[in-house]
Amino acid sequence: MIITNILRRLTKTQLALKPRPYSQDAPKALRSLKAKSSRPSVQFYVDACRVRAVAGNGGDGCISFLSAWCKQHAGPDGGDGGHGGHVIFQATHSIKSLNHFKPVIQAKHGEKGFNKECNGKNAGHIIVPVPIGTIVKNAEGTVLADLDTEGVMFVAARGGAGGRGNKFFLTDTEQAPSVAEVGAVGESLSYLLEVRSMAQVGLVGAPNAGKSSLLRAVTRARPTVAPYPFTTLKPHIGMVPYDDYEQVAIADLPGLIPGSHKNYGLGIQFLKHIERCKGLVYLLDGTQNPEEQYTSLKYEVTQYKEELSNRPSVVVVNKIDLPEGKRNYEKMKKKLDVLGISAKTGLNLTKLLSVVRKMYDADVITK
Repeated sequence: MIITNILRRLTKTQLALKPRPYSQDAPKALRSLKAKSSRPSVQFYVDACRVRAVAGNGGDGCISFLSAWCKQHAGPDGGDGGHGGHVIFQATHSIKSLNHFKPVIQAKHGEKGFNKECNGKNAGHIIVPVPIGTIVKNAEGTVLADLDTEGVMFVAARGGAGGRGNKFFLTDTEQAPSVAEVGAVGESLSYLLEVRSMAQVGLVGAPNAGKSSLLRAVTRARPTVAPYPFTTLKPHIGMVPYDDYEQVAIADLPGLIPGSHKNYGLGIQFLKHIERCKGLVYLLDGTQNPEEQYTSLKYEVTQYKEELSNRPSVVVVNKIDLPEGKRNYEKMKKKLDVLGISAKTGLNLTKLLSVVRKMYDADVITK
């Protein structure tokens, strides 16, 4: 009877967790019921960092001679030292950023050998998770590995081998060797890690266009919002859940100014963020001549890399809740296919998230 009740509960749980069948209707974005974090500190998205991987040293071999009660000179019995630990990078989907990395990653050393032929313990390897799509470069900038698959590993630093004890050097001619090996020194190497696939969609716009306000409105991210330009100096990531259990990552990128392809402002650092996004949302300030903004943004993106102009994109005019923004949106709508929203009041945000999902589905189908 008890087993029957357990099986019934398991069946109900499986049915509850089973995803709904695909519907012909477009997936709808869900508003998160969980409140935003009240912590004073805000976690920034780190997509590039320098790190030094220091592997463990091997343990030294032991010099020892066995002295038994029935035989005073029983011969050498020194054990081998243990091997030092490796430092390994492993790609996983559970990590999205590199903000958990420390400047130096140190593995443990191997244990030294003991008498009575007891070998030292090998040190455990340190496996550091990295986001899928992480590129590993050496100090000169040469690409060494592209961790683009779940579970793939890269050995950043190899641990030193343990030294052999004097028992190893016992021969027919040398019955009492008084020599042992010293453990090898582990590798110590520096790397530059870069996350290539930062988010599916990136918000591209001039400073103070409302990108941070939009990300706050549609996700649980908490980027700083202020009435002055260049509020965002580092990218922020927010996740948009849909009713078919899919999640789309949206990145709030730093503002773009004329001449960014020549490294003005944040320059090339900003444009690298755009290169890693699958789709782009050109967010325009409706109160500051949106047509001129779009022309400038498109020019800067094309000058940096021409293929970025062919990425899936949507042109969005923000702040249409203001009279001036509404007028500029109506004028631009006659010349270009644009979508008008208000990140402050939430106007047309549902339509925008539907367009974002279409760009995400198009990229998945292409793959």
